[in-house]
Amino acid sequence: MRILTITKRIFVEMFRDKRTLALMFIAPLFILSLMYFLFQSNTNTVADIGTYNVSSSLVKTIDNKHIKIHRMDSNVSAKKTIRDKDYAGFIKKTDGHLVVTYQNADQSKTAIIKKSVQMALIKVQIKQLVAATKQSKAGLMKMQAQLRQIKKQLPATLSSRIPTASAPKNVQKPTNLKLTQHYLYGKSNSTFFTTMLPVFLGFMVFFFVFLISGISLLNERNSRTLDRLLATPVKRSEIIYGYLTGYGAVAIIQTAVIVLFCIYVLGISILGSIWVVLLICFALAMVALSMGLFVSTFAASEFQMVQFIPIVVIPQIFFSGLIPVANMAGWLQVIAHIMPLYYGASALTDVIQKQASFSAIVPQFTAILAFLVAFIALNMIGMRKYRKV
Repeated sequence: MRILTITKRIFVEMFRDKRTLALMFIAPLFILSLMYFLFQSNTNTVADIGTYNVSSSLVKTIDNKHIKIHRMDSNVSAKKTIRDKDYAGFIKKTDGHLVVTYQNADQSKTAIIKKSVQMALIKVQIKQLVAATKQSKAGLMKMQAQLRQIKKQLPATLSSRIPTASAPKNVQKPTNLKLTQHYLYGKSNSTFFTTMLPVFLGFMVFFFVFLISGISLLNERNSRTLDRLLATPVKRSEIIYGYLTGYGAVAIIQTAVIVLFCIYVLGISILGSIWVVLLICFALAMVALSMGLFVSTFAASEFQMVQFIPIVVIPQIFFSGLIPVANMAGWLQVIAHIMPLYYGASALTDVIQKQASFSAIVPQFTAILAFLVAFIALNMIGMRKYRKV
């Protein structure tokens, strides 16, 4: 009987908390629907490839629905072309060698190019072997017909001594292209983790700062510390900036620890400046901090704060580059561009994997700062409902 009473109390409390019910029944459906559209839109990954001095037959064999060929009219540098045009690879034929240069910033596109080139070479060799076999067969049949004519014209004693026809020796042998491969970014043994490191790095910084800052402000509200502070002449802006400065200092340390761990413990190489990486991560942490403070104004407890994670934080990682945004549907790309982590992960990817300078990631960094300013303004507005005097 007591068990039933406790069970009834739990049901009553849960049905009174509409946010908890939404978390249990609506949030999973929202996340699954989002994943459905994202992964449905990502079935047509296309890798752009530049080619020079490659035969039309080989290019036609390489070309498929996942490859887009761009022919170069002049002998250009593969690495420069990849950097300037953001191609996933470049193929050049020189002195019997098929030289393939991979951008290697996206492991899925590198894998597509490797598979396409290898399959194309196999198909070309098979075609050449089939053509050589047909040529050999035609020559042999011709020689056999000539020998039969000669045998008919000779006496029986001589015709028996004529040898049978053998395959002609001047048949053209298949040409074997030697495949040479280069990597612009990373190495041949680069893993999926190496490619996704900027995304994971940005998400780790964003997630933990968001969670800790939001819960910390809730603790101050529940302990009445915030009420006592608001009863003083302290301005709302001073409170917000105080929180940002305090937690921002902690975010700097956290960011430095995560980046240094990736470099010296996991052995991940950062091609660009480590200071630019730290700056991007710090700016992203400040956005997460201001967002966490703002979201916490809608929560009455730590449990309710956690309930915002599936709606606010989890979609961020879907649009951060884990799934190529360029391959998404148009309306999904619009959603991606209103996610702070999209710009943070994009900037980190350019610096870590493509050795981009700060000037190259100014657009992404500006967008991150815009989010920071917007959430600071929203926090100041949200702080009004807590001031009693």
